[in-house]
Amino acid sequence: MSGLYDSFQRPINYLRISITDRCNLRCIYCMPVEGITSIPHDQILRYEEIYLVAQAAAKLGINKLRLTGGEPLIRSHLVTLVEMLAGIEGIDDIALTTNGVLLKHYAFDLKQAGLKRVNISIDSLQERKFHRITRVGTMNDVLEGMSAAHQAGLEPVKVNTVILRGVNDDEIIDFAQKTIDEGWHVRFIELIPIGQGQRRKWFMPISEIRARIEELGMLEPCPLSGNGPAKYFRLPDSRGTVGFISPVTEHICIRCNRLRLTADGKLRPCLLSDEEIDLREPLRRGVSSEQICHLIREAVAAKPQGHQLAKGITSKKQAMAQIGG
Repeated sequence: MSGLYDSFQRPINYLRISITDRCNLRCIYCMPVEGITSIPHDQILRYEEIYLVAQAAAKLGINKLRLTGGEPLIRSHLVTLVEMLAGIEGIDDIALTTNGVLLKHYAFDLKQAGLKRVNISIDSLQERKFHRITRVGTMNDVLEGMSAAHQAGLEPVKVNTVILRGVNDDEIIDFAQKTIDEGWHVRFIELIPIGQGQRRKWFMPISEIRARIEELGMLEPCPLSGNGPAKYFRLPDSRGTVGFISPVTEHICIRCNRLRLTADGKLRPCLLSDEEIDLREPLRRGVSSEQICHLIREAVAAKPQGHQLAKGITSKKQAMAQIGG
């Protein structure tokens, strides 16, 4: 076998890179009201350091990158980073996860720099509720960002929607209808129990979400390009797709193909485990590319077979922004 494989023979070809822990929203399930203590600026990986990690990862067979946060668009000169990463031999796909608030200002430049696709987080289609969930957000900014992404050719534009029982679950049908009326690609996501996500009262399983959507018609499996754990379906007469991501109720770990690089330079084999391998200090000591490759292999070897949510064991991080979702 060529490329990277973990101890359970899963191919590892995908690196998610958090470039900042800061965000311009304060979503109720992601961040406390008072926010989080931000990582000091000098502890955040520099773009040159991120480039060295991605370059080493590409040598080992990782060919897909996703930039996350926090909110990645609030970090200065993101276009420059995308251009740097797009120039790495072996990297054939660079995607971005964003809340979309600033996307209208950068979509075309990001496409020109080499970005392929975007995922945009939208948890409500109602302005008042959108503001309740994000605390500071304006839905129109996000919709304008989505429009700019389409115009720039960042396709497929996917919509990430975290369903919260008693908060936005009354909009499940509205989001699904968007796949029929406007060709949206909507991915319904179970709430992950990290930090604020410990609010169990909000949790709704994918099985229940799917049952509501099927009031609109039979869901037929269909393919859609991507590197993650989503399963995609199409409603009758729909140009778009309905996707489901069920990290809690289904064993998606069997298909896990990724590593995560946190904003402060820790390589995490698993989102829901606190095991990390520090890359920042070795990078700042001037380690060779071969040594970075060795550390990446260590992280791959440390990947667990699956999470332990059923046992109540999860990351001790206080917010998803500290990990990079």
